[in-house]
Amino acid sequence: MKIAFVVSEAVPYVKTGGLADVAAALPRALIRAGHEVLLVIPLYRIIRDRVGPLSLRAAAGTGLPAVFEDRGADVPALFLENETWFGRGHLYGTSAGEDPQNGDRFAWFCRAALLTMRRLGFNPEIVHLHDWQSAAAAVYLRFVFDRDPVFRDVRSVFTIHNLAYQGLGDPGLLDRAGWPEDLFRTEEMEFHGRVSLLKAGILYADAVTTVSPRYAREIQTPEFGCGLDGLLRARGPRLKGILNGIDEDSWNPQTDPEIARRFGPDDLSGKMDCKTDLLAAFGMAGPADEPVIGLVSRLAGQKGLDLAAEAVDDLVSLGVRLVVLGEGEAPIERLLRSARKRHPGTIGLKIGYDDRLARKIFAGSDLFLIPSRYEPCGLTQMYAQRYGSIPVVRAVGGLDDTVDEYQPETGEGTGFKFDEATPAALTGAVRRALKAWSNSAALRTLRRKGMTRDFSWKRPAEAYAELYRSLR
Repeated sequence: MKIAFVVSEAVPYVKTGGLADVAAALPRALIRAGHEVLLVIPLYRIIRDRVGPLSLRAAAGTGLPAVFEDRGADVPALFLENETWFGRGHLYGTSAGEDPQNGDRFAWFCRAALLTMRRLGFNPEIVHLHDWQSAAAAVYLRFVFDRDPVFRDVRSVFTIHNLAYQGLGDPGLLDRAGWPEDLFRTEEMEFHGRVSLLKAGILYADAVTTVSPRYAREIQTPEFGCGLDGLLRARGPRLKGILNGIDEDSWNPQTDPEIARRFGPDDLSGKMDCKTDLLAAFGMAGPADEPVIGLVSRLAGQKGLDLAAEAVDDLVSLGVRLVVLGEGEAPIERLLRSARKRHPGTIGLKIGYDDRLARKIFAGSDLFLIPSRYEPCGLTQMYAQRYGSIPVVRAVGGLDDTVDEYQPETGEGTGFKFDEATPAALTGAVRRALKAWSNSAALRTLRRKGMTRDFSWKRPAEAYAELYRSLR
């Protein structure tokens, strides 16, 4: 099949979250399976600065952007130039808030992406859209290009990576984008007096997916539905949860050049060296035979980092050390800095993101904490298991789908889960994990089970290909 991915970010060009990983890994897996895939991305100033020169594929024409390409990429990628909209030095906004022109910016991008495909003769059977940033393409396909011979038989898939981000714009966006005015109704794109691009993707795409089976069920409830649960229930027959994968070639402790000593499920001896190296990286002295909990996350309420900060004193009383890497909301950063000040040498904290240090945490920690209030999929729990770090997670979304509760009686399971979003529930799960950690046989079993799980993109790619075929 010929498949076009219209996305706002993709590794290695630009990334703010897991969407960028999916936009790189899923096309790569589809290409391996024999499909033809094209990636279309805005040409942000950040890409120009970081990636360097790209090759001009097509000069700007009347109403059409200049098109650049990365000729050395394993996934063919096109970049659409518009200095007015994407030469701003940010993707979606700054610390002061979202860019108020986001609706216009990404409506332009989606229209330009479709017109660029027609211009270059790439006639896709499937256009795969991701989050509100590319949802406008579903509107164009349904209401503007529906009689165009290139697009009238194209089918669209819309993937929700995080329902909480909805791409809201003013009602005038409909006119500026060239869409029918009567779409500003409750049954259509109107959402509490504004235009919702996310809602448009859900309404007008031929199929809707999200990034884990449990999250697909959760967003059909008032608790997790962000005001769109009724619409999602109505679209239930066309809503499917397909679990994300990870790049198992990149995230592999047997080949990772960034960790102190490589190891695998059949030889775990290198894990202790990685733990010693991790403690040194955070300037933490003391014996390496005490349990270390790792945490790599955006420091936000959604990720439950307020729960972790409130539980710190109780965790320290259990005899653990905690290493944290991430950045985000100022109040949570302050809570964690205060905790480090109270417990010097026991809590390690690095504000920011550092891929090399993240890998050291996965490789060197004994337990890995993910206390999210909600989690569409999550990748860090998969990385942790791959590196023999036992996950302790809240049982929501993809965390629940990818971590099986350890059963001491049978030895089954790969981690520990808790249900309530409270510091006490978090601490209780850590207590259970520490009991297993102190049992060398149980610890080896847990590590090996996690390290040998299949988190590759092969099965997700097969599920998406099956979905594409059903739409044709």
